[in-house]
Amino acid sequence: MEEMKNRGVLIAGGTSGVGLAAARIFLSEGAQVVLAGRDAARGEAALRDLEGGERAFFIAADVRAPSSCDALAKEAKERMGRLDVLMNSAGVYREEAAEELTEASYAEIMDTNVKGTMFMARAALPFLRETKGNIVNVASDAGLKGNYLCSLYCASKGAVVLYTRALAIEAARFGVRVNCVAPGDVLTPMTEAQLEKAPSREEGLSAMASVYPMGRIGTAEEVAAVAYFLASPKASFVTGTCWSVDGGITA
Repeated sequence: MEEMKNRGVLIAGGTSGVGLAAARIFLSEGAQVVLAGRDAARGEAALRDLEGGERAFFIAADVRAPSSCDALAKEAKERMGRLDVLMNSAGVYREEAAEELTEASYAEIMDTNVKGTMFMARAALPFLRETKGNIVNVASDAGLKGNYLCSLYCASKGAVVLYTRALAIEAARFGVRVNCVAPGDVLTPMTEAQLEKAPSREEGLSAMASVYPMGRIGTAEEVAAVAYFLASPKASFVTGTCWSVDGGITA
């Protein structure tokens, strides 16, 4: 059953990882999908990978700039004719000791993870009110607990979690739902970059998986499946939640 047939879905940070995996699910359920990202070449490659035909689009945008967020939401609505779902999947990760914090690293993390999430929501909300749509933000287990040498990233994702809860209360009167997913380590390009620092990929992956009760890290598809559920009509009475998809690491 194509329960999302013809609905308009905008995925910021949709050209790889969880965002791209979610796009695949939305398309399989009949939705139209706009992928957004800074890299046009990567965006076009993602479209070829999805094989979404006339229901898949790419728009180059930088969520760190509010004007870019506004233009993206407007063009996405024009391309699809409607906007039912905003998925904020754009994010960056950085390990850094608190004593080594710089303004540059602060801007790199906060402008994408927090500012981008908030201004994309601002831009999309008028269109989501028209369709009684919803927002799914991508947070992290690091937004629920402290991680070593990761205070800045933890702060950014903690902000996403509480922003999600607060916005859900504000948007509920308009029939708009707001939720987030909090993945643990997931095998994405971001994680692969971390593994490059290990003596070997296998050793790094084994060490990463060892702290998880389920004995492994997750996949982008597993996180995307939960994000899809939250955006779907099946979650029509779910708002203001943060769903952990983390193999039990925050249990």
